[in-house]
Amino acid sequence: MSTLPQRPIVWRRLGAAGWVLAVIASATLGGCKFFGDDVTGSIPKAEQPLPTDEAALRGAADRWARAYDANPGEKVASINYARVLRALTRNDEAVAVMRVAAVKAPKDYEVLGAYGKALADAGQFTQAKDVLSRAYPIERPDWTIMSVQGSVEDRLGNHEAAQHYYTEALKIAPGEPSILTNLGLSFALTKQLGQADAALREATASPRADSRVRQNFALVLALEGKFAEAEQVSRRDMSPEDAKRNVESIRAMIAQNDTWRALESKGGAKKTSATPTAEPSPAG
Repeated sequence: MSTLPQRPIVWRRLGAAGWVLAVIASATLGGCKFFGDDVTGSIPKAEQPLPTDEAALRGAADRWARAYDANPGEKVASINYARVLRALTRNDEAVAVMRVAAVKAPKDYEVLGAYGKALADAGQFTQAKDVLSRAYPIERPDWTIMSVQGSVEDRLGNHEAAQHYYTEALKIAPGEPSILTNLGLSFALTKQLGQADAALREATASPRADSRVRQNFALVLALEGKFAEAEQVSRRDMSPEDAKRNVESIRAMIAQNDTWRALESKGGAKKTSATPTAEPSPAG
């Protein structure tokens, strides 16, 4: 069985400020990684741990599909089947599975949470926002859901609301690296790079930080112009060659983008003399 690959972060040129929103927002959502799962202490009773390689994920999908087909909408089968589908980026199928479960159990918080995550992964952010707002009682807020709510608000362009969710979630789970990462990336979206650096540096220092946290920190470091440090952080999870290409891709985007050049001129990031002209290409 082959382990799921750890690919370097690769950014493509989108022009103007669009690439900045795209690369950071995609990182906020974990790229192709699904919302809100694999977080220490966050797996509800209905959820079971996910396999870590693709072959095992496909096998789990087949098993949960059989359980789901035997009783469509049943809570445990629906949540776990949808979760595996999301891990395989079959997001529309996950939404369909959880929609049936939500019709059967419209007030079940775990079902609503899983449905909202599936909607968010499928890019249905407005509907995800509505569903997630009903996924926990107001007197017992769920920090894992609140972090997803923040991610959805960031994708909708509501960064102040997003940062409020992350801040409130951190009151429940202080130092949680997944929340700090989302908060840091949200700060980066609003060009508050110093605050982004601080949040992601704290997240990376956590023993629970994984490669996604470190890669997102490397992104913000590069946006600040701290290219050597960004490359050093990237090397913890990829080869020196991939780490170098990864940082050079971001460096090229900064050099070619008016918005970030303007930010540099105001002291928001360190100046760089590098002005690469080649279009960044996928690495790894």
